[in-house]
Amino acid sequence: MVQFVYIMASRHCGAIYIGRTGNLAARVEAHRAGASVHTAKYRIRTLVWFECHEDFAESLQRERAIKRWPRAWKNALIAEHNPNWQDVTAHIPV
Repeated sequence: MVQFVYIMASRHCGAIYIGRTGNLAARVEAHRAGASVHTAKYRIRTLVWFECHEDFAESLQRERAIKRWPRAWKNALIAEHNPNWQDVTAHIPV
């Protein structure tokens, strides 16, 4: 089963949330519906980056690594693939 590591943001260079899931589309909708306290509090609703992993352990390791990175590295990761921090929900593989 494919695992996704993802970053959602409130706005360009705003508050972010880093997570991991097996169903990215459903998880994004849950965040937008306010199911997560952090994303609801900071109005984090825009999926700005994600990557796919075939291995659960690999996705968990990647998520934990990114969470430990300095904020500048996280911003650079997003900007490398999505310079304008636009919503990339439409690019989620089916």
